[in-house]
Amino acid sequence: MCRTKDIYMVRRFVFLMSMLFSVFGFAKAQEPFSVSMLSDSVFATMRGKSYPEGCTIERSDLRYLVVMHYDAKGRIHKGELVCNKLIADDLLYIFKKLYEAHYPIERMQLIDNYGANDEQSMAANNTSCFCYRVVNGSKKLSKHALGMAIDINPLYNPCVRGKRVQPEKGRRYALRARTFNYKIERGDLLWRLLTERGFTWGGSWRSVKDWQHFEK
Repeated sequence: MCRTKDIYMVRRFVFLMSMLFSVFGFAKAQEPFSVSMLSDSVFATMRGKSYPEGCTIERSDLRYLVVMHYDAKGRIHKGELVCNKLIADDLLYIFKKLYEAHYPIERMQLIDNYGANDEQSMAANNTSCFCYRVVNGSKKLSKHALGMAIDINPLYNPCVRGKRVQPEKGRRYALRARTFNYKIERGDLLWRLLTERGFTWGGSWRSVKDWQHFEK
């Protein structure tokens, strides 16, 4: 009798532990806002794309962020990006605040889903951060190569250099007097949260207007 009772208690203990593990494991997997080191699977996705051969940035200096965000139609999405560890906590805080306010961000996927092609990613209105590359027209590393810059809703907030507009598909949104969804303006919530955390806005530059761009 004792032996049967002992076996029953052991089985019950194992069952309860498995249930607890399942619950907490699921909660962890579903964590809506998180910062972590680059997993092997994320890094494998980046290799040869945003993290090309010869990249001088250490993998350990980068962080993987998962955040929730609303689009302009009020739909909720899971977003992901890679940034420098120095701004990871800043961005996590900012995206939490944006989510609470239902601030619209249309898309946030790893730029590697677009072959690390900046033009394609911007044309898809994809918000992104790390991508190892040089500044256009120079040999200087971009702030994106350091993971210290983020482009937000880039289709609707293009970069304008003289007559050149990036993405080209966003040329119509270079006319900033117009009103449209996803537009970033001085003084709006996104601008306030980022500048309060020490980020510089490309929309305030003189020779170039990079409305999508914030860097630190």
